[in-house]
Amino acid sequence: MHVRGEFVSKSVKPAPPTTLVIFGAFGDLTRRLLMPALINMTRLGLVGNDFHVLGVGIDEGNDQSLREALGTFDAKGGEGDGEKGDAWARLKDRVGYLQGDFTKDDVFEQLKARVNGNVAFYFAVPAKFFGTIVDKLADHGLMAETPHGFRRIAIEKPFGHDLASARDLNARILARVSEAQIYRIDHFLGKETVQNIMTARFANMMIERVWNSDCIAHVQITAAETVDVGTRGKFYDGTGALRDMVPNHLFQLLAMVAMEPPASFDAEAIRNEKGKVLKAVRVYSPGKAKRNGVRGQYTAGKVKGVDVPAYTASPDVAPDSRTETYVALKLMVDTWRWAGVPFYLRTGKAMTCRDTEIAITFKPVPFASFPGAAADMLPPNRLIIQIQPDEGLSMDINIKRPGLEVATAPIALDFRYADEFDIGHLTGYESLIYDLFVGDQTLFQRADAIEAGWAAVQPFLDLWAHDAGMPEPYEAGTLGPAAADALLAHDDHTWHELAPAGQTVP
Repeated sequence: MHVRGEFVSKSVKPAPPTTLVIFGAFGDLTRRLLMPALINMTRLGLVGNDFHVLGVGIDEGNDQSLREALGTFDAKGGEGDGEKGDAWARLKDRVGYLQGDFTKDDVFEQLKARVNGNVAFYFAVPAKFFGTIVDKLADHGLMAETPHGFRRIAIEKPFGHDLASARDLNARILARVSEAQIYRIDHFLGKETVQNIMTARFANMMIERVWNSDCIAHVQITAAETVDVGTRGKFYDGTGALRDMVPNHLFQLLAMVAMEPPASFDAEAIRNEKGKVLKAVRVYSPGKAKRNGVRGQYTAGKVKGVDVPAYTASPDVAPDSRTETYVALKLMVDTWRWAGVPFYLRTGKAMTCRDTEIAITFKPVPFASFPGAAADMLPPNRLIIQIQPDEGLSMDINIKRPGLEVATAPIALDFRYADEFDIGHLTGYESLIYDLFVGDQTLFQRADAIEAGWAAVQPFLDLWAHDAGMPEPYEAGTLGPAAADALLAHDDHTWHELAPAGQTVP
């Protein structure tokens, strides 16, 4: 049956009356993602006329100038600009601005006078301000909750830059507010396909029964980007691909794939199971980290026909930089379910195509009696969970090829969200912000999971910090360095070939 689905069902109630305070009101994150998401939420009825936005920032301005700046948004507009514009017209008069230095006390005294009831504070600012803002909020009584008003904070990544700093930041924040008030955002978890991983597993017996080391040979998690560093050289050269993507985005996908069935689907039960997975990721010795990790750095090349300069020729990047723009890791999850199953993670910039996916490769059949088709010649069954850009799932299976002879052929059973559901106008932040307002922490990271992720990548950070060698070069517009292919070849595996948007690789 082909049914066109809706994002919001009639059973979903609007969020309670809330004021969203955004630190970094004129920033790129606010303009490009947060405000479009809030406009979509207004259009979909997820927030009502009792919802308000108060921006805080050091930029010169007032209520009107912020509204004008945010009114230039480039949101994806549902069924046309008219509907998007109508939602903005209803929301804009409830958008205000408080100018000031949010490292100073006077701003928070003014803020205290302007908010009451339910308040969520969104940190759309550089990570160096996270601890300071929490301290100031707590010092001025802005985090004190009452039976008539919650107080919550939403923190964007990066949450720390290594294990020690993540522990320090957690300790600093948790000294002032409770874990129940903290919503550590990973925008990957706002994507429908990511949330669907649990449903696909736990609502389908035929999938969950084979979701283990008896049937699965290996798992690949990929986040490939076509964009280069561009104008973000100053940030990126001090961060690199490993810190930027692995302990947050890719580990959240790993946790969703590898978690045990939760006792219930409340937030803490799910976060408990995800935390157990991340704590079970094997922490390597320096020698094993060297054998199981690859770092690369792109050189000049062409991406989709456009010339891309070498990473070291980018603005604000040191010409002798050893920062990696690509990383591939082989990780092991030491649980009974996943014993012996390697998890291969890779992410990089300036690659062939934009593609975030999870590829589950199943073990080959033990014996094949088809003429001329030995078991080791049949392509393996695979489940491809496409996170972006074309959200969906694809299952590779083998069938009989039409004709008089008994010959096999691989085919793909495909599902694309866009074919069934109207989600193309969403940013991915709508569900996360809604959950922030209603108090559902299911899709948000907990302190122990954050620290477990950093613990697993710390051996690679330490190794590469002391390794005088350069990352392996790869030409912009390619799939990464040769060493990444060798990482899998050592186990007789190959990377799943990435497909440009709109295409499926058989």
